[in-house]
Amino acid sequence: MYELIQLAPRSYYIQSPAKIGLVELGDGAVCLIDSGNDKDAGRKIRQILDARGWRLSAIYNTHSNADHIGGNKYLQNQTGCRIFAPGIECAFTRYPVLEPSFLYGGYPPRELRHKFLLAQESGAEPLTEAALPEGFSAIPLPGHFFHMVGYRTPDDIVYLADCLSSRETLDKYRIGFLYDVGRYLETLEMVKSLRARMFVPAHAEAAEDISELAQYNIGAVHAVAEQILALCREPLCFEAVLQKLFAVYGLAMNFEQYALIGSTVRSYLAWLKDTGRLTARFEGNLLLWERA
Repeated sequence: MYELIQLAPRSYYIQSPAKIGLVELGDGAVCLIDSGNDKDAGRKIRQILDARGWRLSAIYNTHSNADHIGGNKYLQNQTGCRIFAPGIECAFTRYPVLEPSFLYGGYPPRELRHKFLLAQESGAEPLTEAALPEGFSAIPLPGHFFHMVGYRTPDDIVYLADCLSSRETLDKYRIGFLYDVGRYLETLEMVKSLRARMFVPAHAEAAEDISELAQYNIGAVHAVAEQILALCREPLCFEAVLQKLFAVYGLAMNFEQYALIGSTVRSYLAWLKDTGRLTARFEGNLLLWERA
């Protein structure tokens, strides 16, 4: 873990729970793409930088989930590097309590206020084209989270953040976290057509071709949607839909799963309603969902 792997003359990634990109910018300066899940990750990154004599000039966050911004504060305090994050992700990075609050739908209980969902605050700035190093481009990847982006380097390496899960993860957990199901499917269709020297998803193996994995992720989304539609042959409230999905997929409920999977299921319900496959009505002071 935290092994530095070179992909091209200037582009690397650090093997970690969520892969961290590293790109040489010249004259000993480097930038990171994300920073790992906590202060310990930041320390290990700093050790890699020091061993190579590299100077960290900036962190480019793909999105604001805690496992991608958790090392920000430590590294910024240690090196004075700048941090850039796209769109709404910048606000979540500056005020990370927004993540567990958003997931829970209110002030999060203590069980959700920990480093896996609540990173430390860092001084992020809005990502603009002018903020990117020469030869870099940002690739919009909405769906998994609000304004997630990937990055293409001058070496033609594309860092894809969380827009793809590995087959093993999907087969084991079945439901991956999503904010906007419709936009996520559009993103995957776009990603299928991308070409690059190498792709680096945060939670799957680096590969020269990721079209098959993108299609597998598309199939997983539709499978979850069909399962929800099957459950809603009879009118069900959200809690009943969630309970039945956990039973079908053999998942164990706790606060984290309730927040993460619950938020995702609400997104599926909204998408299925907006696309005309579910109806929703209030009855007995309950919001009931039913197959159209």
